[in-house]
Amino acid sequence: MGVVNVTPDSFSDGGLWFDEAAAIRHGLELVAEGADLVDVGGESTRPGAARVSLDEELARVVPVIRALAGEGVAVSVDTMRAEVAKAAVEAGARLVNDVSGGLADPDMPQVVAATGVPYVVMHWRGHSHDMDNRAVYEDVVTEVAEELAKRVDYVLAEGVSAEQVVLDPGLGFAKNAEHNWAVLAGIERLAELGYPLLVGASRKRFLGRLLADADGTPRPFSRSDDATLAVTALAARAGAWCVRVHEVGPNADAVRVAAAWKRVEG
Repeated sequence: MGVVNVTPDSFSDGGLWFDEAAAIRHGLELVAEGADLVDVGGESTRPGAARVSLDEELARVVPVIRALAGEGVAVSVDTMRAEVAKAAVEAGARLVNDVSGGLADPDMPQVVAATGVPYVVMHWRGHSHDMDNRAVYEDVVTEVAEELAKRVDYVLAEGVSAEQVVLDPGLGFAKNAEHNWAVLAGIERLAELGYPLLVGASRKRFLGRLLADADGTPRPFSRSDDATLAVTALAARAGAWCVRVHEVGPNADAVRVAAAWKRVEG
């Protein structure tokens, strides 16, 4: 899954694809590099980010989705709003990627159920402005698994079919670096929930901090792509269904390596 942030303030590439034509061009480039899905989002979810209006989010993502879908691209929409999800699917999106797992907009599960498209339910404890304060766990893998299971039960009760559900452990969302590493190491436990797993580690803060300079200065987002490749390979080998990344070409290669390794392992 390649990322197209149609935003001025996303944490790693805010503003690069904010122009509609640039976003469309970038989406097509990601497909050429090997993306199976292009994830188009119009609202930054970086820590501390403020929400944009519904109208602004629609204006950012719908034209880009319509254009990419018109070129035959498999597009997903990254949104927490049911109205945006509905408009995106009508414009050609084939998957709804909801980082709130239906918590931000109670209408989301019913809207997704009506569309029939796959639905990514992410582990989420609150909006960007205060999610860091919610990073409190006794056993992060167990708690993430339990909270995801509860969200799945909820969306199924709202009409979403089990075949639509994809889970995302929500790296960096109400989780510090230690939590993120524990969740990654526990992917196989999360897979026991019985749903495909989407992993989004690309360029996140915990990688930059791992690679910090001797003086403690974190590695810039754009220079943590090699570390992302390592996470991609490990996650794919552990059974992740999909990885969400900014640099598609090298990550697609990493997935191929992991797939070859798994084949030999049997």
